[in-house]
Amino acid sequence: MPVRHGRRRAALVAVVATIVLVGVVAPTGSSAHAPGIDRFLYALGQVESGGNYYARNPVSGAYGKYQIMPSNWGPWAKRYIGSSSAPQSPRNQEIVARGKVHDLRHWLGTWRRVAYWWLTGSSRTTGWSTFASNYVARVMRLYRDGPRPDLSDARRYSENSARIEYAGRWRTAEHPGYRGDAVRYARRAGQTATFTFEGSRVSWYGPIGPTRGKARVYLDGRYVRTVDLHASGFRARNRLFTKTWKSAGAHELTIKVVGTSGRPVVAIDEFAVWD
Repeated sequence: MPVRHGRRRAALVAVVATIVLVGVVAPTGSSAHAPGIDRFLYALGQVESGGNYYARNPVSGAYGKYQIMPSNWGPWAKRYIGSSSAPQSPRNQEIVARGKVHDLRHWLGTWRRVAYWWLTGSSRTTGWSTFASNYVARVMRLYRDGPRPDLSDARRYSENSARIEYAGRWRTAEHPGYRGDAVRYARRAGQTATFTFEGSRVSWYGPIGPTRGKARVYLDGRYVRTVDLHASGFRARNRLFTKTWKSAGAHELTIKVVGTSGRPVVAIDEFAVWD
């Protein structure tokens, strides 16, 4: 659960913004919800609390799945539920968060700006801090990839699968947090791992941490995006990249090490594929 540097200021700004929104935004209705709101709420909840309805920030007092500040809950609950004293039950958290981000999306215009406002309480479009920019990037990455599919329905391929072709020097590292207790990793720029599969969805899993660098991801020979595996603390298992197609087909996923200065390591724990 992150400690918010901008939350104290956000609390005051949020109250003011709520008053403004009441006067300029039509009441929220389920039929008029902003497009993509379900995916955005999923992403926001994951970044704020890991999806935990009972999470509490010991510094700011922010509570629940969406880490709503105590000073905001009353006026927001009044607007979206009809009672400022409504309990912060999981159901009420969803109603309030949905109503608020719907109104914010119509006010601010993009989900990126909604994510920034949720962290800082500010509608500014430039001059974002590195912390805030990274926060927004995390939310938008999860928004783009969508909810995590159930791994019980997936075909899973370990780092030693014959379907993965490694180019360059990929070594083995062990840790009890890895699936099967091991990963394959590389450090040098240009080293690649190419996974061949058939399916409608694929995910790459691996560790993140202070020594982890960047990797370029290619699908069927075309560059998709660069994934940054850096984090302040080590976490052994994470979903690093996901791609979904409308129907199943044959594909090739390539991970290419960038060789980031000071933190070059890129690792593969496993790939998961859904039909």
